[in-house]
Amino acid sequence: MKKGIHPDYDYVVFRDTSCGATFRIRSTCTSKKTMVWEDGNTYPVVDLDVSSASHPFYTGHQRKASAEGRVARFQQRFGKVSRQATES
Repeated sequence: MKKGIHPDYDYVVFRDTSCGATFRIRSTCTSKKTMVWEDGNTYPVVDLDVSSASHPFYTGHQRKASAEGRVARFQQRFGKVSRQATES
């Protein structure tokens, strides 16, 4: 490998913000946020929206409440517009 052209490859803590799960793996990702891991060392933290700890495909749990909320928001935003267009 050529020197100086590859990013640093070191341990990083990934934190799933939706369920609070954390895991430490080696990665080239960087972050200014840090945290002390279980082994007592400080590592950079990268926040994730979804990981295998919270994704419905891996957990087997479907989130129906959030889907119903999306439909309600859609009806609030665009329901009136579609009714006005059909009445005209």
